[in-house]
Parts: sequence; structure tokens; C-alpha cells
Amino acid sequence: MTTITRREFLERSSTTGLALAAGAAALGRAATARGADKVFRAGAHAVDITPDWFPVAVNGGFQPQYATSANDPLHARCLVLDDSSGPLAIVQIDSCVVGQPLMDKIKQLAHEKTGIPVERMLMATTHTHSAPAVQGALGTDPDEKYVAFLPGRVAEGVRLAQANLAPAKIGWAIGQLPEVAQSRRWIARPDKMMVDPFGEKTTRATMHPGYRNPDYEEPSGPMDPSVSVVAVQSPDGKPIALWAAYSIHYVGSPILSADYYGVFAEKIAEMVGPGDPARPFVGILSNGTSGDAYINDYSGEPRTQDRFSIAEAVAKVAHQAYRSMTMHDWAPLAMAQRSIELPTRKPRLDWAKGVLAELGDKPHTTLTHWYAREQVFLDKLPPAREVKLQALRIGELGIAAIPAEVFAISGLKIRRRSPLQPTFTVSLANGWVGYLPPPEQMAMGGYTTWLARSSCLLGDAEPKIVEAALALLDEVAGDAKVAPKKSTPAAYAAAVLADRPVVYWRLEEMDGPGAQNAVTGNPLGTFETQIAYYMPGPRPPQFPGFEPDNRSPHFVGERLRAGVDGLGETYSVELWFYNAMPSDARPVTGYLFSRGPEAAGAPGDHLALGGTDAAVGRLLFYNGDARKELLAGKTEIPMRAWTHVALVRDGKQVAVYLNGNPTPEISGQAEITLPKGNTDVFLGGRSDNFANFEGKIDEVAVYDRALSAEDVAKHYQAAAGQK
Repeated sequence: MTTITRREFLERSSTTGLALAAGAAALGRAATARGADKVFRAGAHAVDITPDWFPVAVNGGFQPQYATSANDPLHARCLVLDDSSGPLAIVQIDSCVVGQPLMDKIKQLAHEKTGIPVERMLMATTHTHSAPAVQGALGTDPDEKYVAFLPGRVAEGVRLAQANLAPAKIGWAIGQLPEVAQSRRWIARPDKMMVDPFGEKTTRATMHPGYRNPDYEEPSGPMDPSVSVVAVQSPDGKPIALWAAYSIHYVGSPILSADYYGVFAEKIAEMVGPGDPARPFVGILSNGTSGDAYINDYSGEPRTQDRFSIAEAVAKVAHQAYRSMTMHDWAPLAMAQRSIELPTRKPRLDWAKGVLAELGDKPHTTLTHWYAREQVFLDKLPPAREVKLQALRIGELGIAAIPAEVFAISGLKIRRRSPLQPTFTVSLANGWVGYLPPPEQMAMGGYTTWLARSSCLLGDAEPKIVEAALALLDEVAGDAKVAPKKSTPAAYAAAVLADRPVVYWRLEEMDGPGAQNAVTGNPLGTFETQIAYYMPGPRPPQFPGFEPDNRSPHFVGERLRAGVDGLGETYSVELWFYNAMPSDARPVTGYLFSRGPEAAGAPGDHLALGGTDAAVGRLLFYNGDARKELLAGKTEIPMRAWTHVALVRDGKQVAVYLNGNPTPEISGQAEITLPKGNTDVFLGGRSDNFANFEGKIDEVAVYDRALSAEDVAKHYQAAAGQK
């Protein structure tokens, strides 16, 4: 399937069953303005969906589990909103995953009970790993009795929420909780890669690496710290419901349990105060974009935490957002839905048959056994999946709903590019198509990419889904669209731009393949596949001259390649780097910058961090195998520390400056070996792919002249907040 542009998507939407809230565009941009005939109403209800029989099968692990009792009750928490143009329903189900066929059945039953169109129902699962199985995955088959039980209960919850509809006010706000959401996928060193269940060494990104494990570099993706909150009150201020979304995978609990989602509902009810006794307050917590997120910070020591402490932390931030929000007597609602079809990867059936034949009647006990079993299931499924996407507008707030385990960076992309501000994303909504790793994460391998029902889409699925979600947000935005904000460069960037580089890569991209030249505003260069985008770059308080949310890519053994015209035998390049590889692990720790053709012998100029062959842990300059002239620095560069370096080539004279020191770290002469007319420049690796860098590189500026020591010092001082 080919990727469609947002414009093409919108042109097709009129003939593909796109369901919009009637008259939403006419309701106006100002959420507080309404006509006398428009009344905003809300109703909520939490219906118990705990089974009253045992044992019951539970999914969420490789091995099947069976609960013999309930640790705490499970609910479907339902919220119905109506802006006088017709109701819509938001439902959060305490379940690990619910496939689309069953979700469609639930919606149809709810429609029959309420009259609410199925296209105006957003139903999602919390992803508790402690609830009855209604979808087969890995080692667990669905509990068919619970599959039959669930739809009627959820539909009844929607009916009761609709029955509670009453005049209401609504508000929304975003809080921040960065200390809880942590990456559970970490980048393995290239010499420490692991074998996957198929017997192949593909795993550059591993889930749950352990604390301070030296075999791993850094997290493989950014997290989303936002706690997004929507709340409704009665006209006299009594709380009706609060709906929040936060991006951690789950916390963990005994079976059966709603995990921290259920605890949050109780905590937030205590914090907001009593509602109407006739219509009890309902707290709701959705799973945001947590496909690669968890609560453990593997860069430090283990922390004491559980579902109670995590729920309380999230509830406190949600409550702060609640207390800060403006409540509107009326706000426009709009909802759009569309299904797209995406192909899946072909199951490895021959391999699976061999594994299962050798296993015979013995029980499945290893990952290889479980993934062989998965190939058999995949072979019985269609070669494409229907992916049902939704967008919801509440006033000027946007919500995207995606039926997958969405990575945090995908939600950040949607938020930044959305025409509605703020915007958040709900995962596991309206079905389940497994994990949704972006292409660069798919290339790094690991559990979330291993072929199974839990991860079966092709590697290009994520950008297609993101683009389609943004198109739906465009459709519902109407007159609430917000133009992207233009930011003013901070002190360091301003100092660099003032000295007129020919190229300035700020490297703040969220995806590839191109990188933007900040000098021209146009793309320049191409990232190779394995790049962890949008990771933390140098920033305050250590470097006050950068933006507080400055970002950089983590290079995972692959490069950014560009053609830069106009560079002669005199030029300069400066950059920041953060090394994640031990300096004694290989002959050269990693090449930072390279200028020359992609050819054997590496003719040209190459700046690296030395290893066991030479200049261990120190900067080195090398001009290729033909001349083998090597210039080495004196200072050992620490791991996991941002370092500024500037290379100045003035004919045969080479100088390298470190952290703004006007005295060169390297100074000497080296013959020019760059072939005439060659324009190739590489970041994060050498031109011949030898000893490519493992770590972060940021703020790369290339000049067509020799910078002075004073110029270099001035730039570093701007970063450090010095005058």
C-alpha cells in the first residue's frame, strides 16, 4: 500500500465513511461562546466487568496464567458528552487488549441500547496485564466465557452513562510528570547484541536491560511526560468525571486487577471531592503512547514503587491540572473516523514447522517455541490488517485514537504537528494490531518488533498511521486550527548563525530520512536507518545557552550522509557529542565526522574518538590509509558527557579545539588526501563505514573558512552562559 498525503486523505474522506459531528464547524472557535439553544451535557458511569466465576485465563505474558479470584474489581469507565449536536461516548476498559471484531460487537450493542452511532464511540483498553484474556496472544488463548460476558456489560455501562446526561461544564489542561515515564527499550552495544527467538543476532534494542548494565548504551527513544486531563463538572461545580491519559505501559499487580488504572480512579475521586450522590464521580485513566515505556529508570538504582505510589503520583499531577483549568459552559465537539488497510509481514512458517516438529508433544517452554506457535496463528490470518483510526475535538483540544501499542515518539510527532493544541493520543483504541514501532525502531529489533500477533505490521506502518491521524485531526479542527509557532534561537544557536556557516544541522528531527539545514530551512542529507531520534541534547542547567528541550539523535552505528558544496582545502566543522561506548571496547571508539568518498582506504579527513589502537579515549584526526597520518589529543573524554569539539583545516594545517579552550587540543600538519571535487560529508561514522559512532551528536555547523580560536571559544561560551 502506498503512503497517501494528508491532502489526498482529506479529498478521499467524503466517500470513505468519515463520520463528523454534525455542524461542528458552525459552533465557532471560542469554547466559551454558545447560543441560547446550545447546552453542553455530560454523563458518566463505571460498570463492573469482573467475572463472577473462576478460574479465568489471563493474558499479558508468554506463559498462560489462570486467576482463581479477583484482587480488585475491573471496570469499564464510560463518559458520554453532548454539545447539542448529538452525543459521543468515551469508554476505557480494564483489559489488556481487545481485538477489533470484539470491540465492534461491543459498540454495536452499545448503539442498540443508546442510539449513539458506533463512529462516535472511542473505546480503548487500559492494558492491565492482570485482566481476563479476550484476545489470543503469545502463550495465552482467549477465555471464551469472558469473551461472551464482556460486550453486554460494557454496553450497559454506556447506557447508564447516557442516562446520567445532565448540563455540565468542561475543561482541559496538561500536566507534566517526567520522573515516572521511562524507556524500557535500551540500545545494546554492537559487541553485546543478543540472539532473537528465531536464532538470529538482530537485537540492537532490548527491553528491560537491568540497572546500570554496562552492555547497554542509552534508551532507544524519548518518553512523553504529559498527563493530559479532560474534566466535566455540573453547572454549580460538582465533579462529574475526569479523564486523563499518561504514557507508561502498566505497573504490575496480582491477578485479577485493574492495575494502577483502578487505583488512579479511586485516588482522583478522593482529590476532586464529592460529586452528586445520585450520579457518582467517575475517574478514568487511558494508556497514552507507551509501547516503549515503563516505570524503571535503568540508568540509576532501583526505586521502591508500585501501582499505589505510581497512581498517586499521576493523580496528583492530574489534580493540579484540574485545579488550573478553565471550565467552559459550552465547547464544540467533533469526531472523525476512518479505517485504513495495512499489510503485514509474512509469517516464517517453514521455520516454525521445523521447530514445532522437533518439539513434538512436549510443552512450550522457550521464546523460540512461543514464536513458532505465533507463526502458525499468523498464517491463518489475512495478509493485511484493518486499522481503525479516530480523531476527537473538544473545544481547542485534539485527541487521536490508535488501535496499537504506540511508541512515545509517535505521540510526540502527532502532538507537535497537530492543528489542535494541545493534542494527546490514546493507544489500544477501537481494536488491537500489536506494537507500532517507527521504521528506525523496527530496524533495531527487540521484543516489540519480533514477528507475532503482537507485532505483525510492516516497518512502514507507523508513518502511514501518523499521517492518517493528522489528517483526521485536520478534519475535526475546523476553525480551531493553530499555526505552528516559530521559535527564536537560543544563545548558542544565535552565535553559530551569526558566524555564517554554510550548513547548520540542529538535528532536532523526530524522524528521517532527511535532516534540515537551519541556514536555508531546507533538508540536506539523509539519515541511515538505525537512528534513535529526538533524544535529550545539551541543555540547561549545564548549558544555559541551549533551549530547555533541546534534542539530538543517538547514532546507533549508522550515519547521516550529505553532499556539501563549496568546501575547499580550508574549512571548519564544530559539533557536540556524547559518547556511549567504552574507549577500550574496540580499536577506534567511533568516528564523529568524516569528509571523503565512500571508498576503500578512506581518503579524506576523519575526526574520531580513539580506542585500543591509538589515542585511547582521546580525540584523533586521520587522513586515510594511504598516508596514515594521525594526530592525537591529550585529554581523555569521559563517557556520557556532552563535549564540544571544533575541527579547523587550513590547507595542510589541522587544529582541533576542545570545549572552547583557545589552545588547540590537536595541532599539526596532515597531507590533503580528499579527491578533487568530492563533496561527501558524514556524521556519526567514517566514509567507509569503519568504527561508526555509538552515541549522540548535536548542533553540527560546517564553515567554508577557518574559524579562529576566538570564534570557537565564543560559541562555547554562549552555550555555557558566559559573556
